[in-house]
Amino acid sequence: MTIKIGDKIPSATLSHMTADGPSDMTTDEIFNGKKVVLFALPGAFTPTCTVSHLPSYVVHGDAIKAKGVDTIACLSVNDVFVMGAWGETQNASDILMLSDGSATLTKAMGLELDLTDRNFGVRSDRYAMVVDNGTVTHLNHEAPGKYDVSGAEAVLQLL
Repeated sequence: MTIKIGDKIPSATLSHMTADGPSDMTTDEIFNGKKVVLFALPGAFTPTCTVSHLPSYVVHGDAIKAKGVDTIACLSVNDVFVMGAWGETQNASDILMLSDGSATLTKAMGLELDLTDRNFGVRSDRYAMVVDNGTVTHLNHEAPGKYDVSGAEAVLQLL
């Protein structure tokens, strides 16, 4: 079952890269008491994700935060080292680059994308959501192969 507006974010532990190396963060630490824009994508360093999706949040991050958002987070089913390196190459220092390496949160939310037949394994669908104090208030879930509603420009219209 796919997560929907009004649902709480499931409990999970994710990783992110720090100056001291990988560090774990729980969903409670990320979402409780905060307004968070979470966007997810199939993979770091992939064409649409690298050319359009992540860069839209780099460019519009200040405008999103000016609308009362505490954290902008990017989630992918890549390991923490890949997410850290990708964030560095994309100048995404103001975005929390989250690794869901085993797709634990992604599967719990019902937002996985099975690309096993293409030799990519289980990934995340492409989406963006606004989460207020752990509760989903907006969810823009892309149709397969599309990038129309999950970019920063679309999220700005929701805020």
